[in-house]
Amino acid sequence: MVKPELLAPAGDRERLEMALHYGADAVYLAGREFGLRAAAGNFTDEELAEAVSLAHAQGAKVHVTCNTLPREEELSRLPRFLEIVQAAGADALIIADLGVFAAAKKYAPRVARHVSTQLGVLNSAAANALYGMGAARVVLARETPLDDIRAIRAATPPELELEVFVHGAMCVSFSGRCLLSNYLAGRDSNRGECAQPCRWKYHLVEEKRPGQYFEITEDGGTHILNSRDLCMIEHIPELIDAGIASLKIEGRMKSAYYAAAVTNAYRHAVDCAAAGQPLPRVWVDELNKVSHRPYCTGFYYGRPGEYYADATYFSDTDVCAVVESCDEAGNAMLTQRNKFSLGDEVELLTPEREPARFPVTVLTDGEGTPLESAPHPMMALRMKLPFACGRLAILRKLKSGD
Repeated sequence: MVKPELLAPAGDRERLEMALHYGADAVYLAGREFGLRAAAGNFTDEELAEAVSLAHAQGAKVHVTCNTLPREEELSRLPRFLEIVQAAGADALIIADLGVFAAAKKYAPRVARHVSTQLGVLNSAAANALYGMGAARVVLARETPLDDIRAIRAATPPELELEVFVHGAMCVSFSGRCLLSNYLAGRDSNRGECAQPCRWKYHLVEEKRPGQYFEITEDGGTHILNSRDLCMIEHIPELIDAGIASLKIEGRMKSAYYAAAVTNAYRHAVDCAAAGQPLPRVWVDELNKVSHRPYCTGFYYGRPGEYYADATYFSDTDVCAVVESCDEAGNAMLTQRNKFSLGDEVELLTPEREPARFPVTVLTDGEGTPLESAPHPMMALRMKLPFACGRLAILRKLKSGD
């Protein structure tokens, strides 16, 4: 069994560091232009070079998203951007536009070209055509069933890598091709500015009763376009068996904690699958401890179904602090993120072992003054941890009832 690449999102420097620390084989990120997540932190030209250096120093690759559909006036800026990506040492460009694809061959010939899921590749004919044009990898459309993925793998050259999404938010529109945000919010979803109106609450209005709004509640709810979140952690062996080269986690706009916890869980899942070992339940449960909507397996085994009740995200934990340093006795310096107190039950998340639960028994400020609680936004804290750990370990508080 060939172990696939685990590809994690890196919306900014903090999320990049978390993804790398918690086991990503590669990360995908964006510059300040041409990426489909305009509201993510993203990277300046200088920061992009630094990000590549950091990732390469840890043995990870960097894929740069260049997956918008550029307007005519943007084309003059594209060559310089592609040259900057190549000069930074990026490993791949993720591209959705055929004109950008051709330009990348000219201005960034040393950078591999990956075809974005935005292009909607669902069959081997499209995959083979793109391979003939120079694609090193195709990110299959999210709507591709697992049986079709097997058939695509069998009918395409082994040199062409296949990538799929395994976790995160899904779009109600085919391969993200949606104009709803354009019409309702004046924000172009195909340019990284989606307002996510598919998550909004909708009512019916009868033509001859203007101003009278009727809720859509029978056998459902008023969030009629709201999709579930994708979660394939229990099906990694099937994806590997289908010949997938890269398993992608969605979420460049999500938190650094999300990047850490989800990457960590899938890191263990991929390693277990590659070793032929069963996946411990703890790593499945980890995904309930990040903000998410109800999970499903996407289109891999049939239609995923919508979630009509509401558009709320939920999780089982809140992040308390991030470890900045720790000695061999477990005495740690932390940067606080949310309030917690003496006696609270907390968990310590590290890449090396299962999460460790323990009560807070010693808590001081950065100068060593004892505290009863750590009221946000106090930043520097000292506390005793149950074991020594490295920087970027995460302390989280279990929500009531857990």
